[in-house]
Amino acid sequence: MACLFCFSGDKLSPNERKGKYGDIWGQYADNEETFKVKLCSAPCAEPCCWMGSMVCFPCAQYQLRHKVLNHVEPGSGWSNYQCCQGMFGGICCIQPGKLGESNCPQCYMCAEGICCPGMAVSASQAVIMQRYQLGLDSDDVRLIRCNNCLQFLACCASCLNLCIDFQGDDAIVTCINLTADITFCCMSGCMTARVYHEINAREKDAPEKYQMER
Repeated sequence: MACLFCFSGDKLSPNERKGKYGDIWGQYADNEETFKVKLCSAPCAEPCCWMGSMVCFPCAQYQLRHKVLNHVEPGSGWSNYQCCQGMFGGICCIQPGKLGESNCPQCYMCAEGICCPGMAVSASQAVIMQRYQLGLDSDDVRLIRCNNCLQFLACCASCLNLCIDFQGDDAIVTCINLTADITFCCMSGCMTARVYHEINAREKDAPEKYQMER
């Protein structure tokens, strides 16, 4: 059953739409329009962007966020930047928009890409989804669930490794963590490439709008 869930392409269940992250993706789950390319097709659609994202993830997210912000509001530069664009809320006194981002948004974006890589790429994607009311297709849900299951498995394996000691456990945990890390890198690269492709395609369809506003 767990294996079937990890690779299920069914729409998000009510339980999956709860919580901080569920609130973000749940609001788009029923939208019919989706990205112009699927996650699995993104590396072929934008191979350079996909490879660049995995070579230097923070740099790719820095460039992508700037592109996203200036696509939504041409010519705005970094003036609309917030930590994770406020998509995931905050913790205690750490609240997006109240951390002094306006003083040095580029530095904050660099720190976001390094310290919160998953949230950084998800925030950029969420801004475009919000702008065009895009939804999640079956491939999105399937791959995201698979990645989440692997990250959870890696976390559990690492915790068990601290409590239980048996011969060969370090090698097993290393393999699990490596698999989870590779999957995350590929998924993040696919998300980056897909958002990049979506912006380019929409600006190509309506070039006058963006050229005039910029």
